[in-house]
Amino acid sequence: MPGLVGIGILIFLILFILPQMIKILREYERGVIFRLGRLIGAKGPGLIILVPIIDKMVRVDLRTITFDIPPQDIITKDNISVKVNAVLYFRIIDPQKAIVNVENYFEATSQIAQTTLRSILGKFELDELLMQREKINEELQTIIDEQTEPWGIKVSAVEVKNVDLPHEMTRAIAKQAEAERERRAKIIHAEGELQAAGKLSEAAAVIGKHPEGLQLRYLQTLTEIAVENNSTIIFPLPLDIIKPFLKAIEKPKSDAAG
Repeated sequence: MPGLVGIGILIFLILFILPQMIKILREYERGVIFRLGRLIGAKGPGLIILVPIIDKMVRVDLRTITFDIPPQDIITKDNISVKVNAVLYFRIIDPQKAIVNVENYFEATSQIAQTTLRSILGKFELDELLMQREKINEELQTIIDEQTEPWGIKVSAVEVKNVDLPHEMTRAIAKQAEAERERRAKIIHAEGELQAAGKLSEAAAVIGKHPEGLQLRYLQTLTEIAVENNSTIIFPLPLDIIKPFLKAIEKPKSDAAG
């Protein structure tokens, strides 16, 4: 009979007492120990031995947590309603503060991130919201990190993922982009015309000094026209041949006028 009692006590120790006494924490885990309700400290990783019934341990994961902030309704500074969602990266750097200073550090960080996202983005105009993502991300990260610091939480990054615009605003932005592209095309075309006019002016100055250059350019143009399968025949006629006929026509006119 005493042997059965001893076996029963041994089984009780193995099944109930030992699991409460021995805890094994992974490299990325810490255990916050409470003894009779009082904070003892954070221990780990590795083997942790607790006093049964007296000690209680809360596991804390130190790895970076990725939290997808739900879409928030934002009214920008120029009174445009948009939906914005973002992603938040944070981790616990002080397990004791994360357990003692706040009831639920994950829920608290989530609410802080949502309210900060709405308040900060409301200070920017739509164009700034679309073009200054890096600046907005840095400001969000700084503000959220300052608010979560008393909880032992470090916010490493905040990234605005998507900005959903109303359909009417999307069409307006598309028209604006199209008009901008047309404006640039006209400017480029005008600059090309200006450059071409400059080059033609330089060419005219050179030909004016050397008139034979015009005849050479004329012949070169003929070679470019005489391509394959072209039935048109062009004969160059020097201006020196035509000048006597022009003078002969102009002389009777001058005599008649006299």
